[in-house]
Amino acid sequence: MALTTYVEAIRQGIWEEMERDERVFILGEDVGIYGGAFKVTEGMLERFGEMRVIDTPISESAIVGAAIGAALMGMRPIAEMQFIDFISCAFDQITNFAAKNRYRWGAGVPIVIRGPSGGGVHGGPYHSQNPEMYFVHTPGLKVVAPATAYDAKGLIKAAIRDEDPVIYLEHKYLYRRIKEELPKDDYIVPIGRAAVRREGKDLAILTYGAMLYQALEAADVLAREAGLQTEVVDLRSLLPLDKDAILSAAKKTGKVLVVHEDTRTGGIAGEIAAIINEEVFEYLDGPVLRVTAPDTPVPYSPPLEEFFLPNKEKILKAARQLAAY
Repeated sequence: MALTTYVEAIRQGIWEEMERDERVFILGEDVGIYGGAFKVTEGMLERFGEMRVIDTPISESAIVGAAIGAALMGMRPIAEMQFIDFISCAFDQITNFAAKNRYRWGAGVPIVIRGPSGGGVHGGPYHSQNPEMYFVHTPGLKVVAPATAYDAKGLIKAAIRDEDPVIYLEHKYLYRRIKEELPKDDYIVPIGRAAVRREGKDLAILTYGAMLYQALEAADVLAREAGLQTEVVDLRSLLPLDKDAILSAAKKTGKVLVVHEDTRTGGIAGEIAAIINEEVFEYLDGPVLRVTAPDTPVPYSPPLEEFFLPNKEKILKAARQLAAY
């Protein structure tokens, strides 16, 4: 069986949903003739036509506004942000309309807003952000961040079928680096479920997105060096969070390290630490620790970006500290 890249998994998921449901369409900058800045929509204009693959002006607020209107008229829009950083231009439409509409008058807004997030590619401060927490803080939205090709496909299909707005964060560093055999049969990955990627009893690392692979590498080193069995949990869904998986890992190991590429203050690590402290404090054998990016914009300079981003060595330092506590 051929291996499928992370970016191709997203493309396949969208393609299959457009084949399955004629209400599904995609709109965004350069999604049609050019096939998308990262080629996620390549070939779709030829297959589905210009009524379902729509090139738009460079206006994220217009893209999301049009998607909301189409959703209220019975369509299933996928709005692409060419880089997820520019989702901020559509913040009002997302947080004050799409997210609140079901609460306000009972009408769901079944849109997917997707785009490339994250650093590691020297994109600088306007093309490398992780804006998830603006939206995790907004009731009415769902926020997902797949780390594997299997999840990338399964979560985009679940997002398209969802009756409410979903923010779908695809990490650009993973696009062509991650490859996997995918099932031929139709499948989805349920939103709101974490996945245990490595079993362990001594320490738990909770993470998502590209940091999953740094965590797994660190877990390998801890096993070789110290015989530590590290459980690695891939959150996958940030809103809703899989509280059961989080609490289970905390109870099982007694020591929890939360890792994310997002900046530190207001990051999801703080929320996870609060959940653990409130609900399973008596099981802990050490403080919940965080490994995150510092509170600065993402640097353009490659050495500065390397300093900024969490990595295996930073995870190992915190894990050793926690294991010795």
